[in-house]
Amino acid sequence: MHIRPVTHNYHVTGQLKPADLGKVAEAGYAAVICMRPDGEGWGQPKFQAIEDAAKAANLKAYYLPVGGSAVPMEQARKLRGLLKETEGPILAFCASGARCAGLYQMAEQIGG
Repeated sequence: MHIRPVTHNYHVTGQLKPADLGKVAEAGYAAVICMRPDGEGWGQPKFQAIEDAAKAANLKAYYLPVGGSAVPMEQARKLRGLLKETEGPILAFCASGARCAGLYQMAEQIGG
């Protein structure tokens, strides 16, 4: 994992595997957000496997796909809501972390 901070409580990284979730919990994160649509890439674990591993590690897991038919502005509004309701640091992931950082910027611009 190559984790990059966007803010104090919001960090981004590339694709996580179910086996990574224990380390994510040990690092102090409260939740993970998957922004990668299922089936986007070869060998990519399905969100259900990520969610199951997150629950086993005592983490909240959210599926907020960006790409394909997802409308980024709608997803930015949803991200803004998740940021408000989640206590503790969040680790968002996609293929590289770039769309997670971009969606965060969109969510911040929405305001409210």
